[in-house]
Amino acid sequence: MRPAPTILHLDMDAFYAAAEQAAKPSLRGKPVIVGGLGPRGVVATASYEARRFGAHSAMPMAQARRLAPNAAYLVPRFSFYRAISDQVMELLRSLSPLVEPLSLDEAFVDLEAGGAAHDLPSALAAGERLRVDIRAVTGLTGSVGLAGSKMLAKIASEQAKPDGLVMMEPGAERELLGPLSVRILPGVGPATGEHLRRAGMTTCADLAEAGEDELVRLLGRAHGTSLYRMALGHDERPVVAERDTKSVSVEDTFDVDLHDRVRIRTEVERLALRCVARLRESGHSGRTIVLKVRRYDFSTLTRSETLRGPTDDASVVREAAARLLESVDTTGGVRLLGVGVSGLADYTQEDLFAQASAAAEAAAGAPAAVFPAPGPDGAGEQDARPAGGARETDAAGEAEGDVPAVREWTPGHDVRHDLYGAGWVQGSGVGRVTVRFERPGSPPGRVRTFRVDDPDLMPSDPLPLVGVGVRAGAEVPEPGAGAAGEAGTDAGPLPVPESAAVADAGPGPGPEPEPGPAPDAGGADGPGGAGRGGQSSSPASRPKERSSGGGAGASGDAESSRP
Repeated sequence: MRPAPTILHLDMDAFYAAAEQAAKPSLRGKPVIVGGLGPRGVVATASYEARRFGAHSAMPMAQARRLAPNAAYLVPRFSFYRAISDQVMELLRSLSPLVEPLSLDEAFVDLEAGGAAHDLPSALAAGERLRVDIRAVTGLTGSVGLAGSKMLAKIASEQAKPDGLVMMEPGAERELLGPLSVRILPGVGPATGEHLRRAGMTTCADLAEAGEDELVRLLGRAHGTSLYRMALGHDERPVVAERDTKSVSVEDTFDVDLHDRVRIRTEVERLALRCVARLRESGHSGRTIVLKVRRYDFSTLTRSETLRGPTDDASVVREAAARLLESVDTTGGVRLLGVGVSGLADYTQEDLFAQASAAAEAAAGAPAAVFPAPGPDGAGEQDARPAGGARETDAAGEAEGDVPAVREWTPGHDVRHDLYGAGWVQGSGVGRVTVRFERPGSPPGRVRTFRVDDPDLMPSDPLPLVGVGVRAGAEVPEPGAGAAGEAGTDAGPLPVPESAAVADAGPGPGPEPEPGPAPDAGGADGPGGAGRGGQSSSPASRPKERSSGGGAGASGDAESSRP
């Protein structure tokens, strides 16, 4: 324990949802839920407006729809969130060289190591200055906790939410921790918490009173001793700027269970290629290939194979994953597949047999290995699609150019129209795409509907949240303005899209929706690692919040239920 509260913990407030609200003025003050929109999707983040209805991260999306049927449901845009995260992390590194990122929106900072603080007043000033700088640079808010240890700093930031600062003064740790639930301590999950509850321990004060010997008897020496020290407020873990990557993996949860063995093998091979792409991006290779299969009854099987040496060869990983699949019984159906690589190294040992096999395939005219778009629930799809979420899909016979490509538009993604400027996709279906034209800092914009193949509508990169005004000479239509283009609509009812991202298409913020019944949206996958579709190779690029069933922290396809 330090004598001064010089360890800072920052946690951005409802990060994904807050970023979407800042980018889309019409959603400010309204309930927004970000996550996978498929029937087995999982909530990644819920705005504070949505949390009043009971929605929260890691909740099945179907349940969230029943609780908040009128909320805005958006697909995550992780490239956009990473750009904002980079700005925040840069501010943290200006305070100290010791910054330990936990996820895109959460990090520890050792203020003493950077000379930013050495006592209580200077630590408080550094925390307040950080909050001001984050708002100025990103337009978003973050909660700050200050304490003499990492555990207490994290607890303090939780108490500071939203948009606050809490400092735990040294010497008051036991008094502050005493009434808090045991679940607030690191390492105490649902199972351990229930075990302690049955023993009559529900608060940190109960743990301290029970004593170390009793906790060791209940939980074992390592866990019991550690938990007793934390209940007293003792935590000597240092802030670590660099953490070794243990493994790289990707997973997909499917909207409908897969039964066809050929289709299952194809998905495993696709996941293997995506895993290798991530492996190479991280600058690693690995020896152990791991296959994860979750069956129809939620039973989960894992199989692994250790190679003779580390590799980042796509053919080697793909073939190993296919061999592992042969030992798994998929009768009854598969709801999740995952491929991972562990035993990481910074060098490779080439597999000559795999190279020979790949050369034979190439000589036979087999297509070269590529890193395709992810699976059915949109896992990692944001990196594979153009920036605005439009996707070209080939219809039958298009190889000869007979049938034009069909453009699909993902709800929430950015677009630009030659006449109306920047906007975002509100929904698409029945050959139409609905776009709301607005930008960060502008008034809530109008909604217009176009044909999905409108040549004037193109995908666009996200606009920065701060420092962007209305483009000179560009018109921001006000409600009631009537300048209709060939494909646009100004007045009258809009066509009902098959995939609507936002239930309310009004011109601006309205009254809070009341919770009410909603049609059953089908089953939803639980909040396991399945929904994350793979871990990033570094903590700073790994999404913290739960994501949909399928993908890199990621997203589902466009919503397929009618509003």
